[in-house]
Order: sequence, then C-alpha cells, then structure tokens
Amino acid sequence: MFLWTLAVGFVLILFIKRLHRDFHILAFFAPRIKTKDGSDVEKILPTVPGKTIFGNTFDTAGSDFVGTFKYIRDCAAQMKRSYALYVIGKTLVNVIDAEMAEMVFTNPKLITKGFVYDFLKPALGDGLLASSDRKWHARRKMLTPAFHFNILGQFQEVFQEESIKFVEKLNNMKMDVVVLDECIPKFTLNVICETALGVKLDECLNGDEYREKFCVFEECFNRRTNNPHLMIETIYKMFEEHKYLPALRIVHDFSSDIIKKKREIFAETLENGKEFHVEEDQVFSKKRYAMLDTLLRAEQEGLIDHEGICEEVDTFMFEGFDTTSMSLIFCLMNLSLHPEMQEQCYQEILEQTHNDLKGLDIAQLNGLKYLECFLKESMRLYTTVPAIMRETIEETHLPNGLILPPHTFITLHLFDLHRNPKHFKNPEVFDPNRFLPENSRDRHPYAFAPFSAGQRNCIGQKFAMLEMKTLLTHILKNFKILPLVDPKTFKFKSGIIIRPKNEVKVKFVKRQ
Repeated sequence: MFLWTLAVGFVLILFIKRLHRDFHILAFFAPRIKTKDGSDVEKILPTVPGKTIFGNTFDTAGSDFVGTFKYIRDCAAQMKRSYALYVIGKTLVNVIDAEMAEMVFTNPKLITKGFVYDFLKPALGDGLLASSDRKWHARRKMLTPAFHFNILGQFQEVFQEESIKFVEKLNNMKMDVVVLDECIPKFTLNVICETALGVKLDECLNGDEYREKFCVFEECFNRRTNNPHLMIETIYKMFEEHKYLPALRIVHDFSSDIIKKKREIFAETLENGKEFHVEEDQVFSKKRYAMLDTLLRAEQEGLIDHEGICEEVDTFMFEGFDTTSMSLIFCLMNLSLHPEMQEQCYQEILEQTHNDLKGLDIAQLNGLKYLECFLKESMRLYTTVPAIMRETIEETHLPNGLILPPHTFITLHLFDLHRNPKHFKNPEVFDPNRFLPENSRDRHPYAFAPFSAGQRNCIGQKFAMLEMKTLLTHILKNFKILPLVDPKTFKFKSGIIIRPKNEVKVKFVKRQ
C-alpha cells in the first residue's frame, strides 16, 4: 500500500511539473509564454511579481479606478520594458516599447480585439471598434470612403460652424472661469452627431438627455474591467446589467429614430435621381454628406442591414465624441500652463489665417505646423485611449523569439509607450519641438501612436485632427487662456478613456 501511494504521488508530481511548464497553475491555469529556442522567457519578457501566490490575479483587489490606473503605471516603471501578467486564467502581454509595438501593429494576424471590448458590445454592438475578421474588413472597406478628402472638406464646414458657436457662448458667459469637462463634450458631441448622422443635436428635443446618457457606455465598461466577478457574463447579467439598460435604451432609440428619418430622406433622394458618389473630382455641393449616407447606400446594395447601421452609428458617436473631448481638454489645459508656447501658437494663427477666420479651411489649418506639434505633444503626455488590446487566435511567433499561446491578450499601453525614456528624452517635460521634422526623423515610427497604428488604426484620425485644430484656432484667436489647475495633483482613472479624477478648469480672457 505504501509503495502504491508513493508511486501515485511520484506520477502526480511529474504530472504537476509538466502542467507547471505549460500553465501558471495557481493563476488559475493561465497558459505560459514560451520561446522558440527554449531559452528563459524572462530575459525577453519579464513577469511582474504577484502580490499573492496566485500570479497577478489579486494584485488590484480592492482598488478603485484610480488605484488600478496607478498599478499599471507602477508596473511599467518597475519593469522598464514590456512585461507579462498572469491573471485569472488569462495570459497578458503588456507592451510599453516601440519595437514590440511594431511587432503587434504590423502582424496581419493580430487584428482581433481582446476580451474587454466584449464589455462594450451591449452599447455598441459588433461595430468597427469591436468586430474582427471578415466583418471588420468588410466594414472598414465600406466606411473608408466616408472620410475621403472631399467629404472632409464638408466636415470642415461643421467644425467651423460649431467652433464659432462655441466662441459666441464663451463671449456671452458672465464668468470667465470655465470647467472644460462640461463644455467641451457638448461641442464634440454636436460635431460628431452632425457629421455622422447629419442632424444638429441642439435642435433635437431630446438632445440633452442623449448627451447625459451617453456616458453610460464607458461607466459599464469601467465597472466590468475593474471587478473580476463582473467579467463573467452570467453574473453581470444577473446583478449589474439592469442598471444600464434604461440609459442604453434612450441612446439606441435616439440613433434608431434618426436613422429611420434619414432612410426616408435617402429614399426620396434616390427617387428624384440624386445620388451621392465618392469620387476624386466631386465636391458635394448639393447638400452635406454624412457618414450615415455611406451606410444607407451600402444597405441599398445589400452590404449591411439595419442592425449593422445602428452598430456603426453608435460606434462612431462613442469614438468620435469622448476621445476628441479629452484631447481638447488636455490641450487647452496645456496651453494655459505654457504661456510662451500659447503665444507662439497665436502668432502662427495670425500669420497663416485670415483675420476674421470665416474662410478657415483645410489648407490654412495645414499651415499651422507649431499648433499641430503642440497638439501632438499634448496627446503624447495625455493619451486619450491609454491602452488597446489584441488577442492571439492561434499560437503566434514574434520576431523577438517569443511564442504566444492561443488566446493570449496583448495590451499596448500607449500611455506608457509615449512616456518611455527610450523613445522620448525627459518624457515628463512638455516640449512640442519633439515633433518638428528634424527632431522626429530618427524616432522609432511606432513610438507615438495616439490613433493606434497598422491595419486597425483609427479611421477618423484626420477628421479628429481637423476638428481639434479648428476649435483651438478659434479659441486662441479670441482668448488668452490662463491656468487654474496643476496637473501634478491629478489622479487618473482607469478606463477606455483617460480621465482625471479632478475637474479641469481654465480662465478665458478676451483678447483686445
């Protein structure tokens, strides 16, 4: 009996040893990363020491959104290069250097989004942000013409009109202290609503309610990413989902109603023989072109159905609203903190644009080189989307010798990539001159990726840059911006969008 027990114990030890080689057993059997030549993985991709014996599973237990954000930043500071985490049966590769970022961005097989994007699907469906494989390729090809240069020219008209309205509101305010978190999102949501849907949100009866409920998209995402038990779909649906359904219903009903009305107008247009074609030599002079027109045309050709149109509309509203808001908020804050640089931006505007700004167009905006450098530096330090995630769908070999098991989740931490001293000297110092051509020439091409990179780069990045430059030009032409906050006191919250826990305020002083 003793020998039998000994033999079973010996076999069990061998079995566990074999399992341990392939899985991090105590991290709930998270598959281990290997190397092509069998060498030590830690030399290429070190693992963050866990706070318990269960890998990194409970490293952020009890942390709030601020604590989780700090934990990720501390990991980057501690490891000083890309690293691995083993969490609740999941293998996580965390990328913070440009060399490894390039391996991910340029790999045609690494276009599948990670599991956290599933948490957005109740709000956004399986649109361009979350979809993969054939569906993503088809939707990307379908939507690319909606951002053709000719159409961007018409979008510029919207940017111009909304920027003028924004400045008028500032002029009519009795107080010169402005909470940017309150006013900038209204501007960006108005813009994306008019360009994506072709309607003016301010003229809709339920426009304010729509704005208010839109924040639920991210709130739901943040709750699930910061609470491991809510990652389980059954538990989420049982205990949490009911909190968000009423708000989501309002958002979805609003966009569905707009789509319905636009479909009727589109049908009438076709009956009258007036059709939109996105061609090199065409300027859309009869009426403004909205992204929704592209989708309705695709529906007519049988390439998308009503559900698909709703997915893409909700996706573009979400992506084009909140991300641009935060970039503008941080850029205005940085302008207030650096008066000499602000003055340089102002003088450039005087040199490159007409005095009244009424004819402000893309050509003039392209001439604002220093303003663009300033905006890029602001996006470097305060990356709107701090991280993006991909998933391996099969065993994946990387050029650095790593072998990633299927369903490894690769998180590209853009926030840390942009502050990596390997790529940016004195990374905590705000310096727009980093982005002058002569200073960017030798920088790794994947060291700065605020709009992602590779196949899955942001389809609307030119749209966003034009929108932001237009508003900034109008504000700087009319106001001096004075500081009211110290970013050193900021505590950031984890989530799909970077947000400080603090309010971001500035003071606008009208130029004489």
